[in-house]
Amino acid sequence: MNYPLPDFEHKILPPEQLAKKLADLPRPLVFTNGCFDILHRGHVTYLAQARALGAYLILALNTDESVKRQGKGDDRPINTLANRAAVAAALASVDCVTWFDSDTPADLIALLQPDVLVKGGDWQPENIVGAAETLARGGSVHSIPFLHQTSTTKTLAKIRG
Repeated sequence: MNYPLPDFEHKILPPEQLAKKLADLPRPLVFTNGCFDILHRGHVTYLAQARALGAYLILALNTDESVKRQGKGDDRPINTLANRAAVAAALASVDCVTWFDSDTPADLIALLQPDVLVKGGDWQPENIVGAAETLARGGSVHSIPFLHQTSTTKTLAKIRG
């Protein structure tokens, strides 16, 4: 028997396909980004809070090469981009998953022009990539405080401990 692909697989779009759909997406459009390597409670809480700020949440993941350049460790990411995208897309709070290969999502933010730009509480709003441009367009920028002190790095340290 052939089983259909789960619906969440359709939420994973390369940046160029996402750009073509942009005009049809509900607004306000919320954008956030990161590695999201080993999903934990902090991630899912943050993504749900980000989604609540608008009508459609785009999560842009760093490619595997982009993660490696962040200096988180030679073995990072633990999960490949395809696997990270599928797990994130399965979340109800995430409407679309895409990716970027550069060190920052600046070009992707310029392309998508989100109404709401969001990062975690370890980012000051003025240091968020794309903040000035988003504010200049009349959008908003949010740094969501962490409710749960969890991280992929801490999880890996515990596993390896």
